[in-house]
Amino acid sequence: MDKFSKLRQEYVSTGVPLEHPITIVRGKNEYLYDSEGRAYLDFTSGIGVTNLGHVNDELVSAAIEQLKKLWHICIHITNYPTYLLLAKELAESIPISGSKMAAFFNSGAEATENAAKIARQASGKPYIVSFIGGFHGRTLLALTMTGKYKPYKIGFEPLVPSVVHAPYPYCYRLPVKDGEDCTSIVLSILEQIINVSLSPDVVSAIIVEPIQGEGGFIVPPKQFLRELERLARRNNIYLVVDEVQTGYCRTGRFMAFEHYGIDPDMVTLGKAIANGLPLSAVVGRKEILGRIEPGSIGGTYGGNPVAAAVALKVIEIIKRENLCKRAEELGKIMEEKLDEMYNKYSFIGEHRGLGVMRALELVKSRETKEPAKKLTKKIIEEARRNGLLLIKAGYYSNVIRLHPPLTISEENLIKGLEILDKAMKASS
Repeated sequence: MDKFSKLRQEYVSTGVPLEHPITIVRGKNEYLYDSEGRAYLDFTSGIGVTNLGHVNDELVSAAIEQLKKLWHICIHITNYPTYLLLAKELAESIPISGSKMAAFFNSGAEATENAAKIARQASGKPYIVSFIGGFHGRTLLALTMTGKYKPYKIGFEPLVPSVVHAPYPYCYRLPVKDGEDCTSIVLSILEQIINVSLSPDVVSAIIVEPIQGEGGFIVPPKQFLRELERLARRNNIYLVVDEVQTGYCRTGRFMAFEHYGIDPDMVTLGKAIANGLPLSAVVGRKEILGRIEPGSIGGTYGGNPVAAAVALKVIEIIKRENLCKRAEELGKIMEEKLDEMYNKYSFIGEHRGLGVMRALELVKSRETKEPAKKLTKKIIEEARRNGLLLIKAGYYSNVIRLHPPLTISEENLIKGLEILDKAMKASS
């Protein structure tokens, strides 16, 4: 145990989890270096945050330039350029039809929580529908919308009323023949929730991840989100897409919902929006965000001048370097390599994902699909010993998720996947 780990043990709450018992002191693009000088390829991106790599030189320069001008004033007090320019940039970049507006916050949880508040206030209806296995954050309303009890909700009841959960089309674990059947079953249950258990007259919004992140990178059938949009429109319900983990080219599109050809009312953003500086956003139709009572949303630090300046530079780099296309290309390499692993190791029940957002679900048997939680942990630990950082996810903590930075070299992407392959071989 290094001196920093001792500090954590002594002074940091046990409620704050730790995946890897090491201390990182610096990073550069796809590499991280610990307090003892060891180097690691980072296939976590800080949970899908550092899409442009660690300590990106252009982002550092953008932060320094803004630090020399203005650190803080609060958008509630006066205007300042970076907040307003970023609102314009996102309104123009996110493919929701019609005029759009934005509001900025600090974390993904704040974004999802405020999207729900906005939906309730704008519609005058109290209920929110979210999905089993979904993750929307740890603040109270976001936590209530999160569709998994352990470890997130233990001992925090009572939670926020008027939130209900519907099944997500986790087709690998639903007793169906194909994706079409999976979609039909899930939508049928959702229709009953909205029209029988509740009523469209009391449902303000449906919030959905286009790919469940903490749930294990579950990619729904394309038809599901299209039908979900139609259901929302028929019932005068807002459709909110949570892009906190999937946005910013992670899946090969700027927003993951673009894969499905849908037109949501609002999106929530976070994580990669400023490549690691605290910033999040709700972006949506002007007819919704333009009717919210002044003072009912916002926050002291939301849209901080420095974070907003870096966020502007992030979008500039993404467009200039065509990083969505790069994510698509890297995703093809990952898919090919994961296919090879699937054919080698019978404990891989399924691999899935889009772009540079890929996952392996590990099982004790492909026939029973019993989750292999201990094996998942063992492989992650073995990979770390060999210089690769991974994290787990999934309903049953049996999914290894892979999200290296979009700026990783092809050589190091393949190197990391080879370390993973060797870790699986050594652990099986």
